[in-house]
Formats: sequence, structure tokens, C-alpha cells
Amino acid sequence: VRHPDFNVYVAGTKETGLLELAEMLVKKAALSITKTPSDWVYCFNFKNPDSPIAIELPKGKGLEFKADMGQLVDNLKLQIPQIFESETYVSRKEEVIRDFNKARNEVFEDLDQKARANGFILQADQTGMMVIPAKEDGTPFTPEDIQKLPEEKQEELKKKSEYLHREMGNAMRRIHHLEQDVRKKLKDLDRELVAQTAQRFIKELREKYHYNEAILEYLDGVERDVVKNMDAFRPRPQPSTPFPFPGMEPTFTQYDVNLFVDNSETEGTPVVIETNPSYTNLFGTVERKAQFGALFTDFTMIKAGSIHKANGGFLIVKILDILKRPFSYEALKRAIKERRVEIEDIGEQFGLFTTKALKPQAIPLDIKIVLVGDPLIYQMLYNLDEDFREIFKIKAHMDIHVDREEERIKEFCQGLYDVVKRHELMDMHSSAVARLIEYSSEIAGSKDKLSLKVKDLEDLVIESDFWARSDNAPSIRSEHVERAIEKRKYRNSLYEDHLKEYLEKGKIKVETTGYEVGQINGLAVYDLGDYTFGKPSRITATISLGKEGVVNIEREAELSGNIHTKGVMILSGYLRSMFAKDTPLTLTATLCFEQSYGLVDGDSASGAELFALLSALANVPIHQGKACTG
Repeated sequence: VRHPDFNVYVAGTKETGLLELAEMLVKKAALSITKTPSDWVYCFNFKNPDSPIAIELPKGKGLEFKADMGQLVDNLKLQIPQIFESETYVSRKEEVIRDFNKARNEVFEDLDQKARANGFILQADQTGMMVIPAKEDGTPFTPEDIQKLPEEKQEELKKKSEYLHREMGNAMRRIHHLEQDVRKKLKDLDRELVAQTAQRFIKELREKYHYNEAILEYLDGVERDVVKNMDAFRPRPQPSTPFPFPGMEPTFTQYDVNLFVDNSETEGTPVVIETNPSYTNLFGTVERKAQFGALFTDFTMIKAGSIHKANGGFLIVKILDILKRPFSYEALKRAIKERRVEIEDIGEQFGLFTTKALKPQAIPLDIKIVLVGDPLIYQMLYNLDEDFREIFKIKAHMDIHVDREEERIKEFCQGLYDVVKRHELMDMHSSAVARLIEYSSEIAGSKDKLSLKVKDLEDLVIESDFWARSDNAPSIRSEHVERAIEKRKYRNSLYEDHLKEYLEKGKIKVETTGYEVGQINGLAVYDLGDYTFGKPSRITATISLGKEGVVNIEREAELSGNIHTKGVMILSGYLRSMFAKDTPLTLTATLCFEQSYGLVDGDSASGAELFALLSALANVPIHQGKACTG
């Protein structure tokens, strides 16, 4: 189902190898999907540097685009400095400077003519210009000479001087405009030649990636930025400091490509298993680097999470693992509902602090999430979390055993073959396979069933391989499997061995011979997780006249569990229905688990308790060589 809300929850017990089974089935389903996953890259955003651009590329093209951009920068670093040393550039630059010098000289000549026409001479040096009154022979007036002139003549020189100063100011403004114009022309010349070089190399990339509008727009930004920062490509003088500081040389980081998701080596649809679903492992992060006591980052430090790597495919996560990690579960639901995934700082996302950070563009999400966990957790989430039932609409409930049919036996044998290949074990003889099938039925508790506790079976095969190698056998045979089973029982049966010792020494009183009235051996089943065994317990029933009915001594001593108490109540109801339909039951009967010092629970003793009561009522002895359970 391609709809994004139809994600899967695989429910079952961990003994069935739930995660491995889910992985196998998901990979099998992934083979039927022909769509190939895309590569994703992050590039510098020239319009908004705080929001790097996410670009989608066909499989394998991300790595290629990164290499192409690296080659582009290398070419520009090599070619742009050569521009400013070329004959074309030098000649055009000299032409601009000649035109400037010619225009400036014309301004000076015009000012000099005006000065001479008014009886002044123009003097110019590096400090500036000035006009000085001149005599008829061309020599300048001294201040003493001016003081000797008539007042009318002095006033006339003053007016002419003011006029020439105004003209000199106009000339300086014209020269300033000429200088601005020449600087602009030289800058335009630099931009023109750099732009031509950049266009020549970028054109090749435009033609190669013509199908991707985002890349074409990005290359336009690259071209503009190269021209804007062309001085960074010029050769720089060596720093005079003995220890150059970072940042003194241009890094051209803005032209790098962050290969965010690389699927060049991915075969088919990606299937990712996340065993540590923390927020950063799932949704990625923006790393930071310390430099001179401060933290800084850029778009090249954006790292992908497992949800990005699985985009276009499947992500398998254990539900208990993701629930134990703060923020992960809520963020996963939000990503599924919004059908896009963003990379955010956890503190910023939940309003804990708002420091300035990168905000990479969100990536569209096309993924199937497969949660693996206990059926009880599924029921809790389904009933208490409205979002869960909306986005996890498929439940796959795994049974702990299957019918022992021919098709299932074939699959069982295929599973054994996979275990042998995966762990590089010895080949298995048919007798070993047959014994493993029998053992699977044993732990399933029925000769008509096969257990799905694949982890137990896998461990047993590995142990059998050890014993086969110890015997230098050519293959794993039934005796090696049997030895592995016996050794496993021996390792896990300490409690059972102690119990047998107590029975043999008479510390636990259990009769196994003769006949007794109102006495029977009940058989309790102890499940230690990795080992199960039976423990016999003497159950006695005594009767007398009275009105109390059946008295459960374990209950009176507060050692009876709810289920066991319910069983005794059902037993009392049975006796009343059988013997007290017409008259009251004038009976007091007591039931006791002898030498029981802990809690008694479960209803499997109900049958044994009934037999003991009927024996006491009828005064019919029961053979003590039998035990009863179930």
C-alpha cells in the first residue's frame, strides 16, 4: 500500500526472532519495488545563507555532482589568476588607464589655460594644486610684491584668484569623477573576463545537469558569487606573521557540495534497521566545530539520520527502543503526518533555547516505517494515542508456532540453511535436521506444531556445530544436536537438580507408592524463562460435617493467587451442583498444598483438587505413583 499512513506494526514475542523475521520479510517485499532511491545533497544558499538548499539527484549522481563542483573550483582557482596576467587583460587595462590619463590631462590643460589667461600660473604636486599670480615675465608674485600693488590691482587679483579657485574645484570634481569612472571600468573589465571564464566552465555543468532545475538555479548563484568574490581567486601575498591564522586564506566552502544521502552503492530499495533510535540518529544533526573558544558550523556539517538513508524504502525500529528515547517518537509521527523531514536542533525545536543556527530545507519523505514490538504495547498505543492508529494502520501479529505441514517444514529447512550460511557452520546431515524438527515440536508443546522461537533454534544449531567440530565430524549429525540439547539442559537445570535432591532425601514429602484417601500429587510447572520443569506437590483434602463448604487454606493464609482462588470457587460450585440440588450441602472440606511456603497461583491444580475431594468423599484411595496437572 503506497499511502503514507499505511505503516506497519509487527507484534510478537522476542523469542520468535521478531526483528530478524521482519527484516527478512521487508527485504523480500522490497525486491518487488522497482523505484530506485534518490541521492540528496545540500548546497550553499546564496540568497539565504542560513537555509542550505536540498537538491534531489538520481542514484549515483550526487557523488558525481560533488566531484564536478570540486573540479570546477580547481579550474577557477587555476584560470582566474591567469586572466589578470594575460596580454588581453593587460592591453585593455592600459587602454582604460590611457583614456583616463588623457582626460585628466585635458582637465589640467584647460585649467592651466584659464589661469594664464587671468595672469596666474598653475602649480600641481602630490599634495594638491594651487594658483599663483604671475608677473608679465612669467615669474610668480611674492607676497611683498603684492603688497606694493595698488589696492585696485590687489582687488582685481583677489577676484581672479577666487574665480580660478572655483574653476580648480570644478576641475578636481571632474578628476574625481574620472577616477571613479576608471575604477568602475577596471572593475567591469575584471568582472567581464572572470564572468567569461566562469561561464565557460559552468556551461559544461549546465549542459550535463540540464534536467534538474534546482541545480541550474544553484549554478546561476555560483556564477554570480564567483564574479562577486573574484578577488578571493587572485594570488595573495604571504602573511608576515610566523603563524598564519585560520581564515586568512579563502576556503571556497560555499562551492562545496554536502553529499547528504549517497545511494550510489545501494542495491534496490533501501531497508535500514535503526538499533539506537535517538533523535539525532533518526533525524540527523548539524554538527559544530570549536575554534578559538567558539562554536561555528556551516552546511557541510549537516549529517543525515537513518530516516534520510531509508527515504524511498523501509525503516525498521523496535518500538520499545524509540519510546525510551526522548522526543524521537513524537518527531517520527510528525514527519510521517507532514510527509517531510526537517533537521532541527532539539533545544530549538522544543523552545528550550533559541540560538541562531542553520535551518536546512526540509526533504520530502516517502518511506514505510515498520515498528517491531510486544502486542501489549500495540494495544496501549492504539487505545491511548490517536495519532498512532491513524498512521500505523497495518498490524502483523506473529504467532509463536505454526502447523507442522509439508510447506512449513520446507521453510523450516530453508531457515536452517540460512543459519548455516550466515554463521559459516558445517553442513547438516538429514538426521540432524530431523532431530531439530522434533525439538521444534517439543518446545511448541505439540507434535502437530513447529515452534517459531527461531533464536533458540539458531543458538542450538551453533552449539551443535561446536560439538561436531569437537568430534572432527564431517557434518552436524543428530547425536551432536542431542548433545547440545542435553548440555543446555544441564546448564539450566540447577533448580531442578536441587529439587530432585530434596525429594530423594525426603525433605519434600511426596509419596510415589501405595494408595491414600484424599491425597494426590499435583504437578506444578516452573518456567524460568530459559528452562521449564515440573515440581510435584502433595495436595490433601479433608472433609467433615459443617456449613463452610470448601475451604482453601492457601487463601486463608493469603498465599493463593486470584486465578487459583477462582479455580477453587468453581470447584465449590461443581460440588453444590452435583450434591446440593435438593438439600443444603452440609460439608466442610479443606484443601491444602503441603510444604508450600510461597504464592500458589494458576488453575491447573483444579483437577487434582477435585480428585482429592472426591476420594475423601467416597473414601476411595488414589494411587500415589501418579501426578496430576492441567
